[in-house]
Amino acid sequence: MTGLIHSFQSLGALDGPGIRFVVFMQGCNLRCGCCHNPDTWNIDEGSPYTAEDVVKKVVRYKEYFGSDGGITVSGGEPLLQADFVKELFELCHKEGINTCLDTSGSIMSDKIKALLEVTDRVLLDIKYTCDSLYKEHAGCNLQSVLNFLGYLNQKNIPVTLRQVIIPTLNDNEENIRNLKMIADNYGCVDKTELLPFKKICQVKYDKLGIPFPFAHIPEPKAETMKKLNDFLK
Repeated sequence: MTGLIHSFQSLGALDGPGIRFVVFMQGCNLRCGCCHNPDTWNIDEGSPYTAEDVVKKVVRYKEYFGSDGGITVSGGEPLLQADFVKELFELCHKEGINTCLDTSGSIMSDKIKALLEVTDRVLLDIKYTCDSLYKEHAGCNLQSVLNFLGYLNQKNIPVTLRQVIIPTLNDNEENIRNLKMIADNYGCVDKTELLPFKKICQVKYDKLGIPFPFAHIPEPKAETMKKLNDFLK
């Protein structure tokens, strides 16, 4: 089976537990205002790889993974190529490699359920805790993501919740309180991470000749991130 892939990162330290080999899949169904990878949106622009091709790359770094690391498949939105990622994860398991899926959780299907059967951990991006913000700045609704989380909870798949903190939109205690409530209501969630909004992706938008929707929004200050993280705890 062939998948369309944007790029690889050989030794990622911010994409799940331990050291990870990160695969960035091509194609995304959302158009988030804070997206760092607009060059992954169009699925037709990816490079074709077989699952076997990718596993050959991953096993070269297996000695660095230790007991916690492994492979993380991100994007784009990897759920759009669920069959391919499932085969990739199955081959990784045969090599004794831990599997992690980084997703928006905005869609669900039988193919995705089959993929989740071979997924050891999910990094779930809860972009906002307000449905209107989700619809305006991401292109989906909050309930779809919560339904996805509910299925992960039903299957007892460990979940790390992640949220990018964007000044003027979700950098407030009410949002963090709601995010904490979501985490507390689903037993599968064992970690929650707040990530600061960054604008280093501006160069990608400029190169593509498209506007960066959040170009006018400042990056959060370090003291704001500390305050929100303290409130989360």
